Amino acid sequence: MHPLLNLEQVKIMLEYISDGVQIVDNRGHLIYCNRNSALLDDINIEESIGKHITEIYPSLKEEESTLLQVLQTRMPILNREQTYRTYRGKNIATINTTLPIMNEDQIEGAIEISRNITTYKELTEKVIDLQSKFIGETGEPPVHTGVKTTSDGYRFEDIITTHAEFNRVKAVAMKAAATDIAVLIYGETGTGKELLTQAIHNSSKRKNHPFIAQNCAALPGSLLEGILFGTVKGGFTGAVDRPGLFELADTGTLFLDEINSMPQELQAKLLRVLQDGKIRRIGDTRERKVDVRIIAATNIEPNLAIDLGLIRRDLYYRLNTVTLWIPKLSDRKEDIPLLTQFFIKKYNGLLYRGIKSVSQEVMRLFLDYPWDGNVRELEHVIEGAVNFVDGDIIQVADLPYNLKQFYHTKAPKAPLSHADASLGLVKALEIAEAELIKDAMAKANGNTTLAAKALKVPRQTLQYRLKKLNIEE
Repeated sequence: MHPLLNLEQVKIMLEYISDGVQIVDNRGHLIYCNRNSALLDDINIEESIGKHITEIYPSLKEEESTLLQVLQTRMPILNREQTYRTYRGKNIATINTTLPIMNEDQIEGAIEISRNITTYKELTEKVIDLQSKFIGETGEPPVHTGVKTTSDGYRFEDIITTHAEFNRVKAVAMKAAATDIAVLIYGETGTGKELLTQAIHNSSKRKNHPFIAQNCAALPGSLLEGILFGTVKGGFTGAVDRPGLFELADTGTLFLDEINSMPQELQAKLLRVLQDGKIRRIGDTRERKVDVRIIAATNIEPNLAIDLGLIRRDLYYRLNTVTLWIPKLSDRKEDIPLLTQFFIKKYNGLLYRGIKSVSQEVMRLFLDYPWDGNVRELEHVIEGAVNFVDGDIIQVADLPYNLKQFYHTKAPKAPLSHADASLGLVKALEIAEAELIKDAMAKANGNTTLAAKALKVPRQTLQYRLKKLNIEE
C-alpha cells in the first residue's frame, strides 16, 4: 500500500461512500462492515463482527450468499441482484459486486459492495402488478406515471411543425405505422421522441392494444432485465413469479427510450426477441412467445453510439429498417411561433388564464435562444410564464432567470417591426451558420467527421445542415 494511504484512511473513506461495504475472511466470518451496510441490513456492527455471514442473515442459505460463492470459486460476481429478509423482517433488494481478496494463490477473503435498489424495485414491481391486473381485468392498460402504459395519447396531427425535414419524418413514420417493423428514433432530449412513438402506435393496427414505455436509463441494468423479461420463483434470491413488460405489451407496442443506456448483454437478449419473437423469464427454462412491436429511441446519434460501444452494431442493423431523425428545436426555428401559441392555448385552458401572446422582445429572444432542452424546455417556459404573468402579454420580465440573462447579454436589441421579421432573423441566422460550417469544412479538408467534432455537433446533424443549406461536402 502507498505510504500516503494506510488502512485507517481506507476505512474512513469506506464509511462515507453511499453504498454498503462488507468484508469477510476466508472462512466467511465478517471482519468489516461500514455504516451504510449496517443501516441497510438492520445489523449491529459490534455484535456482528466475527460472526459467520449465515449467522448474521438467518434467512440466507449458504448457496445463495454471493460472498460465500466468491470464497469458493475465487471468481468475481458483478452486478448480481439479490433480495433477502433482514432479521427484523424487512425485505431488501440490492445490486452486489463481490470480489475475491487474493494473496498470490491464496484466497484471504472477499469484499462486497451493495447498492440499495429496494425502493426502485418496489415501485417498478407495483407498476407492473397494476398493469397486469388492469390488462387482465379490462383488456385495457391503465394510465399512470413511471413505466407508462396507455392506449390513448398523441397522434400525428398533434405534432406541430412547418419544418420541411420534420414533415418528411412524419410522412415516413405514417408509412411505418401501417407495418409491424421495428423503428429506431434519434433525437435529443426534449425533441418529442415519445410523442412520435405514440403517434405511430395510435395509427397502427395495434392502437387498441397496450402501449408501454420504459426509459432504459432510469433503472440499473440487472433490475431492468427483470422488468423487461419477467422473473420466476427461484431465478435468484428472493425472486417471485412476475411477468415482464414484453408479456404485458403482448399484441401491442413496447417503447424503449434511451436504448443507448441499456447494457450490452441486455441488448443481445433484445436482439433475440426481435429475431425470434420469444422471451425467457429470469431463471426460467422455457421460452414464451410474444407478439410485440419494438420502437427504440436514442438521444445520441446512432453511428456515434456504435463507435462509443453504447449500441451493439448487430442490434442497430436489426433496428435500422426505419430510422427517424427528429430535428432539434434550434434547427426548426420557424416552428417556435406556432409552438409558443399552442402552449399558451394549452395552459390557458389548464390554468384558466387569458394570455393572448408574447411580446415582440420575447419572440425575438425565443428565436435567438439555443433551446438546449428543445420543445420540452419551451413548453416549461410558457407554463411558468402563464402561471405568473400579470397582464395578457408575456414579457421578458415574466421569463426564467436564464432567458432574461441571455436577453440582456446576447440577444440583438433591434425590435421586430412587422410579421415577417422572424423570417428575416431566421435567414440571417442561416447565413451565419453557413459561414461557420463552410469554415469548419475547409479547415477539415472536407472531412465531415472532423468538421462535426470541431463544431461540436453529431455528424448526422452536420450532414443534414449541409444539405439544408446547399453546401457541398
